[in-house]
Amino acid sequence: MTALTRIGSGAAWRDDEPLECAMIVPETDDVATFTFRAPSGAWFDYQPGQFLTLDLPVPGGAVQRTYTISSSPSRPLSISITVKAQPGSIGTRWMLDHLKPGMRLRAFGPSGIFSFHRHPARKYLFISAGSGITPMMSMTTWAWDSGEMPDIVFVHAARRPSDIIFRERLEQFANRVPGLQLRFTVEEPDAFRVWHGYHGRLSQIMLGLMAPDYLERAVFCCGPEPFMRAVREMLAALGFDMNNYHQESFQAPVATEAEAPTHDDITPDADAAAQITFATSGITTACTETDTVLAVAKSSGLNIPSGCTFGLCGTCKVRKLSGDVHMVHNGGITDDDIADGYILACCSRPLGKVAVAV
Repeated sequence: MTALTRIGSGAAWRDDEPLECAMIVPETDDVATFTFRAPSGAWFDYQPGQFLTLDLPVPGGAVQRTYTISSSPSRPLSISITVKAQPGSIGTRWMLDHLKPGMRLRAFGPSGIFSFHRHPARKYLFISAGSGITPMMSMTTWAWDSGEMPDIVFVHAARRPSDIIFRERLEQFANRVPGLQLRFTVEEPDAFRVWHGYHGRLSQIMLGLMAPDYLERAVFCCGPEPFMRAVREMLAALGFDMNNYHQESFQAPVATEAEAPTHDDITPDADAAAQITFATSGITTACTETDTVLAVAKSSGLNIPSGCTFGLCGTCKVRKLSGDVHMVHNGGITDDDIADGYILACCSRPLGKVAVAV
């Protein structure tokens, strides 16, 4: 009896049975998809977006590593994870170098609360970066297999076009259903390859172009924490209802609602008093945390040269002498400038007392 004819025993897989590696598919540099079957022929039942924990027999002793499931439960005969080796990784590196078809591993789960099955909506906005694309792929596959026209804007950020995991598969989906809209942005193009997509770090302006109706969508976000924090700040600054925002970190997925972390994001408060001192002019003006430095300067009779007024052109760059501001910009200032104490007056809001060289 072959492995294929054993599939479909009628029972759901339980994690007291090992998983058998069935197939390995290279995706991009140092990224591969590992597909597993249950030796008994059991099928897999889980929510798209959940994760598995694998027990990996690395040299020096077994380690447990958690990976988001990239396959969909709508295809229950196998289960897949897609892994990327990070600098210094142990478990993932072992998988890429040593895990072969036929080998068996202990696995625990599936678990996790990051799934659009838990937060149904008419319209979705998926936002991911790097290997954070894996739960989005699972949910998108489920939407495709459901037979209903989806309404998903799928935004993904990568270093280069060749680093976009699942690009061809997603484009195949999108070519068949107009309800799936793909929006890719990259830091740099591949050499000798024309790139027609977005270029640069994801920003408020870019997000508005990618999904003009973002306020009407439920947002699911996954990627490195700095990326997700930037997305949260963008959405909050744009007036998005953050009750419709859901995120998963591929570094620390959570299994239950009780384990879900609270975000310590700074949000300016319209009722909180603030104060800006324009040190060069000798003027101090009271304001609130939701006022911008540029607006307060103008109301104080001062002129800070400005252009776009939404953090893109960089014309209003000034040096902050003391205090803290909340700045959500659109690429008009570099990280080096920020480290040197500069801010963009048009999109910086004072948190308490602030002094600037104006």
